[in-house]
Parts: sequence; C-alpha cells; structure tokens
Amino acid sequence: ATAFGPTITSFVQPQPVPNPRDFVLWSFFNAMFCNPFCLGFIALIFSIKSRDGKIAHDPAAASSYGRTAKHLNIAALCLGIVGTIICIVVLVMYYNSLRVGS
Repeated sequence: ATAFGPTITSFVQPQPVPNPRDFVLWSFFNAMFCNPFCLGFIALIFSIKSRDGKIAHDPAAASSYGRTAKHLNIAALCLGIVGTIICIVVLVMYYNSLRVGS
C-alpha cells in the first residue's frame, strides 16, 4: 500500500496587462478642428494603428503608437491654440486700426 501525503496546489495569477490608450477621440477632434500642419490627421492614423495593435493583442506596439498619437495630439492642440490666439490678436489690431483711421 502506498501512502499519499496532502496535495498542495498553488495557483499563479498572471499580472494583468495594462490596456494601452489609443486617444482616438482626441485625435478625431484635432483632425477636424485643430489640424495645423496635418498633425491631427497624422495623430488619428497613429491612434488607429494603436487600436489595431490592441485588437491584435500586441500591447507593445499599441502602447508605442498610442504614445506617438498622444504627443502629436499635444503638439497639434498647442499649435492650434497659439494660432487661434495670434489670429484673434491680428484681427483685433486690424479692426482697431480701421476704426482709428476713420
């Protein structure tokens, strides 16, 4: 007769893989409303590539494309805001010069 001891079973929980962000909505907003030098459109392309990487279960590629999209979105938004402010200042100065000259 063989005597068996207690059986020990251990479970190893895999670490959850963080879901990389793709910034599609922000990229779409920048592509439609704030698109200096086509940065918003390029950010939208990288966002879609990031989403494709998530679907293909490639978190490294998805994360890389997502970071690139985020940086392009920041650049597009900053340039768009600065450009808008410059346009408003130039228009105000132009209308003031017309009003003073009349």
